[in-house]
Amino acid sequence: LYFSAQEGILFFYHIKDLQYEMKICADILQPISSLIFSPDYTVLLLVTDQGTIYTYKPAHSGEAVKLLDACSSCFLAADFLTPGNKYCVSVTISGEVQVWFLEDGTCLSKLNLDIEVHII
Repeated sequence: LYFSAQEGILFFYHIKDLQYEMKICADILQPISSLIFSPDYTVLLLVTDQGTIYTYKPAHSGEAVKLLDACSSCFLAADFLTPGNKYCVSVTISGEVQVWFLEDGTCLSKLNLDIEVHII
C-alpha cells in the first residue's frame, strides 16, 4: 500500500496477515495530490498540489525524480498512456492537454481545450 502525507512524503506499508511494516520511500517537500501506477506497476507518478510531476520506481527504492515542472499553468492530473509505461498524458488547470515521453520529460504533443479544467 502506497500513500502520501500532507508534507509530501511517500509512504509504503507492507501488510501481511496482521503484521505491517512502514517505510518512507521519498520526500518531495510538496503536498502530493495524486498517485498513479503504470499499468505494469513498475513506475508511480506523483502529482503535487503545486503542479509538479515526479516518477518513483518502487523496485529501485530510489528517490523520486522530477519529471515535469509547472510552467504557465499547474498540472492538475496525469496518467499513463497504455499499453506500456513510456508515455503519460497531463492536463493543466488552464485546459492544456499534453503527452510526455517519460524517459526524459519531452513534450510530444499538446492540445488546448480553451476551457478551465476542474477535477471532480
